[in-house]
Amino acid sequence: MNTKQKFLSFNLGARDKAVISLQHITEVLQVSLTEICGVPQMPNCVLGIYSWRGEMLWLIDLEEMLGYPPLFQSSNLLSKMMAIVLENEGKYLGILVRQLTDIEWLDTQQMKTPSADLFYPAMSSFLHGYFANGAEEMIFSLDAPAIIQSPMWSIHN
Repeated sequence: MNTKQKFLSFNLGARDKAVISLQHITEVLQVSLTEICGVPQMPNCVLGIYSWRGEMLWLIDLEEMLGYPPLFQSSNLLSKMMAIVLENEGKYLGILVRQLTDIEWLDTQQMKTPSADLFYPAMSSFLHGYFANGAEEMIFSLDAPAIIQSPMWSIHN
């Protein structure tokens, strides 16, 4: 049985790396910050709504949601950012990331179960586990359906 899957990898915070399975990714697009329409009274990590394929797409700052400093506080604020459009059961959500790195084949049998002292508590409900690569780096495997169904915005979605 083949347990390898394709994952999109990207940077999280200054040093971490994360992956999301390609089966939940619909599109990757460049978003200009001026095109995001802010929505009041939402959690800080919710940046607002973006017009995508004629639909309203909620955009969130993935790093802030997971407990990292917000992307918008970083000194290297970009006027354009990469958004990964996640899909699960017909629901879409855009997550903004700092930088995409690669598409990787990872063996899901090599995924380790996360222990609470390895990452921010905010991450725990959004993690499948992690991979350790040769350089002893951890690569967090994020759970796209859990992110999309987070109670933080599912009441608005």
